[in-house]
Amino acid sequence: MDFTSERRLDDGVREREFTLGEIPGILWTSEAASEPVPLILLGHPGGVGRMYPRLVARAQRCVALGYAAATIELPGSGDRPRLADVDQARADLRRAVQAGEPVGDDIVERLILPLVDQGVPEWRATLDALLALPEIDGPVGFAGGVIAIAVRLAVVEPRIAAATLFAGSYVPRSMFDDARQVTIPLLVLLQWDDEGNDRQLALDLFDAFGSKEKTLHANMGGHTGVPQFEGDDGDRFFGRHLK
Repeated sequence: MDFTSERRLDDGVREREFTLGEIPGILWTSEAASEPVPLILLGHPGGVGRMYPRLVARAQRCVALGYAAATIELPGSGDRPRLADVDQARADLRRAVQAGEPVGDDIVERLILPLVDQGVPEWRATLDALLALPEIDGPVGFAGGVIAIAVRLAVVEPRIAAATLFAGSYVPRSMFDDARQVTIPLLVLLQWDDEGNDRQLALDLFDAFGSKEKTLHANMGGHTGVPQFEGDDGDRFFGRHLK
């Protein structure tokens, strides 16, 4: 892990950009921390630059609560090399949604599975590097999407103790077997009127999760309408499982 830049935000948060091989990412920590702290990995749909205002707000909240926070760029997003097949699948999905047509399983698999297959090992390598830093310790939480990446990561990565997931992206039916193997505590957010998502698929995925502790919060509204109070519930959730 090579740190490429560093700056201090107004609230005592130290923000460092890094690269791990070809993977760019950002780490946020508290300047005031006197001992190692738990870590929350911040998932997102891709494009760290585009997502930065939302990511930094989430990170600052994490740091204020006594965690470190980190994110990495998804394969094929931002300045990383494009994935032509994924881009084509994304265009096919957009056309189907705009035309009011069902989104076929083939489109979902072509869009999501390459991101899972490449992104999950990258998250794990990043976790190796982050936990080697003296200011970070376990346990580790995962927050956000792409939800399919979080599902696979929860199955294969024993260092992740809990996750808050946003049911705002498609999951291949072939990954429901992964969902049945998930056993960590989960808090899942679902926007009931999400115009770009399959509500029934999200409900079926929640039903498939094997976790003994799993909670679904469904709110009215579209994709970007998650109520702010859900942040408070997420804080309490991680407080129970990471502190």
